[in-house]
Amino acid sequence: MYSRTGTIVNETGLHARPASDFIKAANRFKAKIKIRRKEVPTDVNAKSIVSLLTLGLEKGAEVVISAEGEDETQAVNSLFDLIETGLKE
Repeated sequence: MYSRTGTIVNETGLHARPASDFIKAANRFKAKIKIRRKEVPTDVNAKSIVSLLTLGLEKGAEVVISAEGEDETQAVNSLFDLIETGLKE
């Protein structure tokens, strides 16, 4: 298992459109990917838009993304690349 912690930087947080982009990126990988707020111990499926939106990730929210599987490191790092660039917003 591989995981990283980071911060949502885009002004509008992870609302529907950037969440959709995040889901598309997550679905490119075979690994099982989870995401959660840093302060909350419950993970959700990072490949499910409904689950992702329930987290209510606003600007400044700290998140932990973890993955398990053959491409786990690439998956987590790729998703953090999206987050760190503000999900192109």
